[in-house]
Amino acid sequence: MAGGMAHTETFDPKVYTPFEKDMEGNRVLSTFKSLPTKLDGIHFSDGLQSIGQVMDKGTLIRSYVAADMGHILHSRHQYHWHTCYEPPQTVAAPHMGSWIAKELGPKNPVIPAFIDIGQRFTVGEAEELKAFHTAGFLGNEFGPFFIPDPSQGLDSVRPPVGMDAKRFERRNQLYNELINNSPVGEFGSDYQRESLKRSMEQAYALLNSPESKAFDLSTEPKKSYDIYNTGRFGLGCLLARRLTEQGARFISVTTEYEPFKGWDTHENGHTRLQDMKKQIDGPIAQLIKDLDEKGLLDRTMVVLASEFSRDMMVEGRPDAKVKEQVAQPDILSDLKFYGMHRHFTDGCSMLMFGGGIKKGFVYGKTADERPCKTIENPVKIDGIHQTIYHALGIPPDTQYEIEKRPFYTTPDGKGLAVKELLV
Repeated sequence: MAGGMAHTETFDPKVYTPFEKDMEGNRVLSTFKSLPTKLDGIHFSDGLQSIGQVMDKGTLIRSYVAADMGHILHSRHQYHWHTCYEPPQTVAAPHMGSWIAKELGPKNPVIPAFIDIGQRFTVGEAEELKAFHTAGFLGNEFGPFFIPDPSQGLDSVRPPVGMDAKRFERRNQLYNELINNSPVGEFGSDYQRESLKRSMEQAYALLNSPESKAFDLSTEPKKSYDIYNTGRFGLGCLLARRLTEQGARFISVTTEYEPFKGWDTHENGHTRLQDMKKQIDGPIAQLIKDLDEKGLLDRTMVVLASEFSRDMMVEGRPDAKVKEQVAQPDILSDLKFYGMHRHFTDGCSMLMFGGGIKKGFVYGKTADERPCKTIENPVKIDGIHQTIYHALGIPPDTQYEIEKRPFYTTPDGKGLAVKELLV
């Protein structure tokens, strides 16, 4: 949920305060009513009813605490979320998906082990976003296979229009020649050269495989397609389900960070979230239902999270405030100021389903009054990463020697799984 999903407006609602012209901003904790979920006593914000009805199949975490990294930038916190390392680093830290692809390998040799759906690099902080969409020192073969638009997924696994098989084969040969004559070929290690070649060989194998049909959403039954078809994110969830069925190892689906759009609610927070909830509620709930009905959920972990939360009045956290980035008036004279605008790092909500995660479980708590910060069982990013790795059977001390020092899946190899979340 790139852009900052406010916990009080989604999975941890507080007292609802309807909009009134010239009301005090500090009065507003939630701009939506709360509605019951499948779990007794647990409510979600209005607009997330479908996800609420599958919470008997997963865990709700209400106490994720994001890192203090000074002036808050989305790409910095997203880098931290996806790699577990705070930028900048002296080496390219691998994305979590790359660690998993490397350590577990592909389940299906023709399906990329790490697939990224929905992320473009033509919007927002493009270069900063590229920095963590990489396998880093693990090698290109473990990097993400990008599908920016899931509705055009089939185009990702076939040659461009007008290119016949022979011409494509000649390009593949030229690619190998370029590797041999490039700086990597001349100065890189054997591992780096072979990793580049293997990444292309894997892509070439996919082009000619029957599994490539999974990328063609036009073959999905209309009834199912229509539930998922809420936009690029919804269709991304559908494509993720189809690729899971074919043996993809790790899939990332993003609502994508684009400044002042999506979850980046610096103004019009309330009205923007009405639309965002419509985009995610049905598809996420249907993904969980489909995986469960197909017997895949118990062996497939689904994680829904955002880089940090939002609050109308506090930038950062109460005991570590940082530079204000948005003009938020004390008196709300216009509806566009009604919503959660500032970046809040002291209380964020996450959902986890399947793959060894407890069912119908709630972990952590935030205060019911501002500041709505974590007050029970705080969870940090190294704990989340190690919980996922533990469930997948990847040891916490997994490491590689880089620049003559060990580089672990989580900093210093000291991260511990949150065992309370696991069955």
